[in-house]
Amino acid sequence: MQPPFPTSASSGSSDQNTPDKSATSSSVRTEDGHRRRSSADPVWESLQEEATKAIQDEPILAAAMDETILGQPSLEAAVAQRVAGKLEGHGLTGTQLQRLLESAYFSSPAVGDALRCDLIAIRERDPAADTYLDPLMFYKGFHALSAHRAAHYLWHEGRRTLARLLQSMISEAFAVDIHPAAQFGCGILLDHATSFVAGETAIVEDNVSILHEVTLGGTGKEHGDRHPVVRSGVLIGAGAKILGRVEIGSGSRIGAGSVVLADVPPHVTVVGVPAEIVSCVNDTRPSEAMDHCSLLRGSSFESGTGI
Repeated sequence: MQPPFPTSASSGSSDQNTPDKSATSSSVRTEDGHRRRSSADPVWESLQEEATKAIQDEPILAAAMDETILGQPSLEAAVAQRVAGKLEGHGLTGTQLQRLLESAYFSSPAVGDALRCDLIAIRERDPAADTYLDPLMFYKGFHALSAHRAAHYLWHEGRRTLARLLQSMISEAFAVDIHPAAQFGCGILLDHATSFVAGETAIVEDNVSILHEVTLGGTGKEHGDRHPVVRSGVLIGAGAKILGRVEIGSGSRIGAGSVVLADVPPHVTVVGVPAEIVSCVNDTRPSEAMDHCSLLRGSSFESGTGI
């Protein structure tokens, strides 16, 4: 996936949420004090056009579109407003949460880039998403990951109690439990998202697609690196459990319901309990192809044998 805008992430880094003191160079303040990107922003421009069309099609949506998108100065502010509205509670007002999220999203150019790449990934890989507007307004996977990016920022700023509170709020609101220290790259599709779990030392690199009920978990109770590393371009099917400090090689595919307990080489498909290699992957990035069932094509099953 090649984003239609200049990205600011440093090459070779999987963590798109670490604060960057040079962030001020990527945004400018408007006359009313709001911040926006100083460079071209086609994703944000498309969102504004889609919101305008939504009002034309359904005038009853005018207030919602204005509050979330048309009345906001930037994509960062729009995401912050929408996610804050979902999370409000636990003694924090929607306004407090929105300001907190905005501060995280503008902390580094890479965080804003990640939000945009995530929206692009959803639109390109999910046939149910016809617009950028759909995930921004309605997809809890995008909401949960966007909120996690703010919690991760707080964690690295040493504000760990607030980061844990945000993690708890995300878990309650979206049924997604991601430790604030877990690292996520950009271009992530968290599809459906329900019951997704990622532990403290989990690392997910760029351009990864993850279905619902996936666990990136640890084993035992030792400290240190104990959760999976998922390299770029990986596709993880629904219900897969990846346990321990195992590495999922670039461009690999994890079958639905599999239990992975050992390293997976690059560009292979693994399925089963425990997971075993069953084929090589021809796609460079199966995360973008989203092909879960090619192994079954052309197969036949006798009556009673199941699959």
